[in-house]
Amino acid sequence: MPQTPEDLLARLEAAGIRATTHRHPPLHTVAESKVLRGALPGLHVKNLFLRARPPHPFLLVVAEEDTPLSINGLARRLDTGRLSMASEVELWDRLGVRPGSVTPFALVNAPAGSVRLVMDRRLLEGEGPVNLHPLTNTATTAIAAPDLRRFLESLGHPPEAIDLAEAPASPLA
Repeated sequence: MPQTPEDLLARLEAAGIRATTHRHPPLHTVAESKVLRGALPGLHVKNLFLRARPPHPFLLVVAEEDTPLSINGLARRLDTGRLSMASEVELWDRLGVRPGSVTPFALVNAPAGSVRLVMDRRLLEGEGPVNLHPLTNTATTAIAAPDLRRFLESLGHPPEAIDLAEAPASPLA
């Protein structure tokens, strides 16, 4: 059975990680989040859970919310071959969350190494908190960037920090 939001928050607390959780109506898009969050400080994210062709694992891409992303551009940049959005069934089977609730916290439900985690460098090196769904889109949890990295590493999912805002080099260059 996948972990619940309460399980996740208890796990963070047991690890000595300070996190603040705000409850809210369900959010499905970045636009909805911007309307409802008010002045919640820190960085806010968008997440893509992608299917790659074998032998590549599934890919979780976590970017600052306003970063433009292209799935084809990510495939070239990350050298994965063709990428596509994972299905709702794959999302549930691999991360134990539903669409709209994708989060790096969902890696608590994934065996180490089964998902490649790529995160925008700004989220891992920023000064302020990073705001993420705690396995549900009816809450947002703020966590310090170093604590987020430490937690993900403890799960066996060390994030690959790259500058997702940086335009990839042209394939012909």
